[in-house]
Amino acid sequence: MKLHTLKPAAGSTKTNKRLGRGQGSGGSTAGRGHKGAQSRSGYHKKFGFEGGQMPLQRRIPKFGFKNNNKVYFKAINLDALEELAKKSGAPAITVQLMVDNGIVGKKDRVKILGRGELKSKLSVEAHAFSATATKAIESAGGNATTVK
Repeated sequence: MKLHTLKPAAGSTKTNKRLGRGQGSGGSTAGRGHKGAQSRSGYHKKFGFEGGQMPLQRRIPKFGFKNNNKVYFKAINLDALEELAKKSGAPAITVQLMVDNGIVGKKDRVKILGRGELKSKLSVEAHAFSATATKAIESAGGNATTVK
């Protein structure tokens, strides 16, 4: 076998039809059929169009409510803070430290909740704290600071 003798397997490649290039290329309609919007140049089907059938986004009923004024928090428990403190070795846990370790996203607002046990003395910064979390942090000798 030599490089200049290599060629693809028989039937594995084919040439594209050159449509719309005269009678010899497959007729006058160039594979578009006769008449209708799809045969015209510049035709663009709307997203979700199902040929006149009632589209899915209109068949399914609307429900629910999204309150634009509600503030959504990413909940972090004390056991996760304890793990992070052991892993990083930092005496203070900030929102930026949580972002750097992939616990929360850059734009997330963080709320510390009271599940788990906190053994190490930590200074914790977050956007909100539950009452049990604040009590647990302060009883371990640390302090809970709310940031904006």
